[in-house]
Amino acid sequence: MTAISRSALPLVGVRVVDFGQYIAGPAVAMILGDLGATVVHVDPPGGPMWDNPANAVLNRNKLIVTIDLKTAEGVGEAKALVADADIVIENFRPGVMARLGLDFGALRLARPGLITLSIPGFASNDELRGDWRAFETVIAASSGVFTDMGLNRVLMGINPSFSPLPLASAYGTMLAASAAVLALQARERTGQGDHIEVPLASAVMEGLSYNSIKIDDYPLRYKTQREREIERRQREGLPMDMSYEDLQEFLDPFYRSYMCSDGRMFYVVCPSHRNHAKRCLEALGLYDELSAQGLHEQEDTYLPLSQWSSDVSLGVYPLPKHWADKIAARMKDVFLTKTSEEWERIFGEGLFPGAPQRWLTEWINDDHASAAGLMIEVDDPVYGRMTQPGPMVWLQESAEAMLEPLPRRWGSVEEALELLSHTDSSPAPAATANNSGGWLDGVKVLDLCNVIAGPHSVAYLARFGAEVIKIDPAKPFYDCWNTVIFGMSHMRGKQSVLLDIKSPDGRVVFEQLVKSVDVVVWNATDRQVKRMGLDAESLKAHNPNAIFCQLDCFGGVRKGPRTDYLGYDDLVQSATGIMLRFGGSMQTPEEHAHVGTIDVMCGFGAALGVAAALYQKLRTGVVGRPRTSLSALTGLAQIPFCYDYEGRGPFDEPSGREIKGYDALSRLYETGSGDYLLLCAAEADLPRLASVEGLQGIGSVAAADREGFIARAFMSTSAETWQNRLLLADVGVSLCQNIETIRAGNSRVADGTPGIDRGSYSFSVFPDHPSGHTVTQLDPFAIRPSVGKVIAVAPAEKYGASTRSVLKALNYTDAEIDRMIASETASETWSAEYLPS
Repeated sequence: MTAISRSALPLVGVRVVDFGQYIAGPAVAMILGDLGATVVHVDPPGGPMWDNPANAVLNRNKLIVTIDLKTAEGVGEAKALVADADIVIENFRPGVMARLGLDFGALRLARPGLITLSIPGFASNDELRGDWRAFETVIAASSGVFTDMGLNRVLMGINPSFSPLPLASAYGTMLAASAAVLALQARERTGQGDHIEVPLASAVMEGLSYNSIKIDDYPLRYKTQREREIERRQREGLPMDMSYEDLQEFLDPFYRSYMCSDGRMFYVVCPSHRNHAKRCLEALGLYDELSAQGLHEQEDTYLPLSQWSSDVSLGVYPLPKHWADKIAARMKDVFLTKTSEEWERIFGEGLFPGAPQRWLTEWINDDHASAAGLMIEVDDPVYGRMTQPGPMVWLQESAEAMLEPLPRRWGSVEEALELLSHTDSSPAPAATANNSGGWLDGVKVLDLCNVIAGPHSVAYLARFGAEVIKIDPAKPFYDCWNTVIFGMSHMRGKQSVLLDIKSPDGRVVFEQLVKSVDVVVWNATDRQVKRMGLDAESLKAHNPNAIFCQLDCFGGVRKGPRTDYLGYDDLVQSATGIMLRFGGSMQTPEEHAHVGTIDVMCGFGAALGVAAALYQKLRTGVVGRPRTSLSALTGLAQIPFCYDYEGRGPFDEPSGREIKGYDALSRLYETGSGDYLLLCAAEADLPRLASVEGLQGIGSVAAADREGFIARAFMSTSAETWQNRLLLADVGVSLCQNIETIRAGNSRVADGTPGIDRGSYSFSVFPDHPSGHTVTQLDPFAIRPSVGKVIAVAPAEKYGASTRSVLKALNYTDAEIDRMIASETASETWSAEYLPS
């Protein structure tokens, strides 16, 4: 294999100065560096504010310099670095950089082409929380992450529930990185830079947007057994005290873990798809047996339930409880006949999703992770040979160069200035007179995606002005829970076309659409891409200028043994250790509660890939093929502990259902009002804590006794009182809010604005939603440019609503369209109702 130089990477020549600390800021700069940018990282005199080996990952491909921004000399050095930069990154509280003498507004006034990126914990226009010490766990507690950790924890009465995954920083990283590169490619056309704010609280809300949507008069058919049981217990005044073991019997048989003969759990994720559940039962030798007992496959599952020929249909989620129990009982027996690795091979080669439950340490050292470049080796100057997460987003033509990143190194400010000044970077074009549009105005995108990650990536592009046509099959492969419910979020701002692109006439239309767009996005394996004629050579014949972005589950820079295995968000959680950490043991795995935990992160990653490819095309004329995967993004979601090296300490990060935090100073506490409070402090904060009424004397309490001391104190009065006292002392703290309360307190009737002026949280109510239901959903508000425009994207239209108008734009007549519909080549709807009842 011919070695590929870093000079082939898409962001080569881009100069970045990274003032970030902790995770989000440094992670954005790391990803830009992985993609070829020249990065200088600035640390304070005492070194990084977060002492974690993950800094070796976050600072690869960077030159690290020490600058004291509290001195005039230090500010002068920082300004000299910024003078040579294209992108400047910081993630402090709002206003901190300006108070230190680095006012981004003034810097951009002097250099309009500069792109500045601020990633505060809470929004600068959040009057309540803007000045809080917004540590990761504080943001999570304030944003409902710990209180809404899923149906399992609610039924078990474990609420709130702690998780060490840095979701706010992970979502914020991908949003901020994509925004920076979208602004960069826009600068190539307009000459204008931008100032971008990405509050982490808003970012985590966007990451969890599939969990916060509210649909009034939600049809019963979509409610799972767990949801129905929660409602029953609430209605009858019964406690939420279900055991883990009893809870398993409320799970769908095609969406749960099974014990195998080797003592390892195997996670099956085969709901909703027309073929996956059937293939699963056939492989298990159960299909004929269960069919004989009356398990049907309803031809049209988009009919109202009252019109079905039976009460069940394979491939529809959720199944009725009596069928779920019957199927699960038989599947339990069969899974015990083989090892988890045998089942993994059967599922992978049989083209239906399932994976063994593995610990993170197993994933880090996994043969597929290594072969695919999902985990890579870096010779760090402190830890030696170190296994780190591989690239999270890449362009296939240059990706090999990303598998050998430069280890972090330290140098002087003079070296950094020389590095930046000698980076081969042609200047941005002169600013044009009219540059107030969206970053993607005029860019046309063809979306072929399904489920969440892929379609969410394109919905994200739409808010910046991209024109999107979404193609789905004329007859659906997925059930309406998967398409319509999820589509209310990811179909916003899109024209929906229903087309059989495998039919001769449908293929002609498909190729016409491919020729008409700038970008094609599809979540598919290499095998599927080749079969559809979207591989590099085939696509070049149809549209040599089209960027093709690919997402999948297990893909990496290189081909690995499981690259073509199918999978979803939950499946990659099981494969990479997230579920075992959350559940606490091999016998008790739990999906990390939120719908789309990794999916949405990956979607933002795909958008970053598209942005990098657009920049490269504008800059060099090279048409790239961006790619990412769910597996690649789990490295970011687990960045505080996703690494290994000789002598590494145990993988002992907080895990299991009963864990409440890291230690006595950083954990969840119950208060006298019955509400929970998240305290986030460290040893250095003991003097501040001692100044708080009710905590005097904590400095003399032995470390082993602190938890009891604080717990007793917090029970003396309400959570709100404690929060106010601790905030006055500038201690990291937040009430554990829940998503329902946040939504209720931050909703307005949709007014055509994206919500970026409304603080850290913002929802719109659509009383006239196309579905006929009143729908409340999160605004597209986490990216806040000063120059680029963000659109309040329209609610999701009904699937197929634009089939006729799009075909007419391709010069088909009504008669020709009618013939296509009659032959089932095209369709204008899947169902009479938007949301089938």
